[in-house]
Amino acid sequence: MKQTEQTLLEQMRITEFEIEFRKTLFSINEADVAALARFRPMAELRIDHLVDQFYELQTSVPEIALLIGDADTLGRLRMAQRKYVLDLFSGVYDLEYVNNRLRIGLVHKRIGVEPKLYLAAINTLKQLLHGLIQNTIQDEAVCKATILALEKLFMFDIALVFDTYIRSLVSEIESSRNKSEQYARSLEEKVRTRTRDLENASRTDPLTELFNVRDLIETLTRAIRQAERRGESVALAYIDINDFKMINDTHGHLRGDEILRFVASCLRRISRIEDSCFRYGGDEFCVILPNCDQAHAEEIFMGRLFEEMYTREACVSLSIGCASTGPEIYCSPEELIHRADAQMYKMKEARKHPPAMENAASPDITP
Repeated sequence: MKQTEQTLLEQMRITEFEIEFRKTLFSINEADVAALARFRPMAELRIDHLVDQFYELQTSVPEIALLIGDADTLGRLRMAQRKYVLDLFSGVYDLEYVNNRLRIGLVHKRIGVEPKLYLAAINTLKQLLHGLIQNTIQDEAVCKATILALEKLFMFDIALVFDTYIRSLVSEIESSRNKSEQYARSLEEKVRTRTRDLENASRTDPLTELFNVRDLIETLTRAIRQAERRGESVALAYIDINDFKMINDTHGHLRGDEILRFVASCLRRISRIEDSCFRYGGDEFCVILPNCDQAHAEEIFMGRLFEEMYTREACVSLSIGCASTGPEIYCSPEELIHRADAQMYKMKEARKHPPAMENAASPDITP
């Protein structure tokens, strides 16, 4: 059940049994209740004068006068105080009585009445009532018994008021703490997101949106270790754009950037989910292919890459080298890159010096 759907008594978990227990704590017995009830007729006769005296004293304190504020508020407070005084001598201190005391503590907290001001007001009321009892009851023993009973009831009431006052204060602290924790979590999430974005940016080539060379060795090392654990091969494809400097010099850097983005997009399209594509240098690319040997890698990059590029760009020529390691012997990441690079240079050299055969196939990929 929501807190707003509960009464103050339910929120404070105060039952009739709890009320009787509190009466015992403050030594309120049947004789005290009877003594207070006997004084009620006399209190009723003098209640208006007593309330006037009380608020005359209260409004003489600047802090209290400022809290009361205006005549309408003062009028409502007079009515509430009148009822409270009569309740003190009602002889009935049940759940309704306790609930009213709890509300006093809650209202005082909400309107900003400090505990010292509340206690000062209670002391003022107590002194006025003591004077009224002493001036009214002639029997000294009965007078003392009534004052003592009233003192016990005031303590009973003050405890209830401070229970709700403190509970309200604790609730505010908890609410502020929850808001602070929520704000801290929000900041932490923003920091994590920003950190992740920065990490991704540091690992990504802004032009091609492929991973950059910074992350290549780490990713390749991880792939080789996983291949060793599984007894699989891992391949690396090394791709170089032929005559890229001439393209930049002849057609400009914007055209060169366009070709780099085109090659990168082709690599992404033909790669599997588990593959990782990198821009290795100015016009060089690497692709890590887990669970793949050299023959399979060559099939992908000599076949599928050719077909992918052929449908989109007819003037880009590539030299490609593929190498793999495992499943029997595994080389280092640097060695695998070196092997793929050597294979790529073999293709590049073959393109520069083709075999002297009339129908010899060109070793480069030129759609």
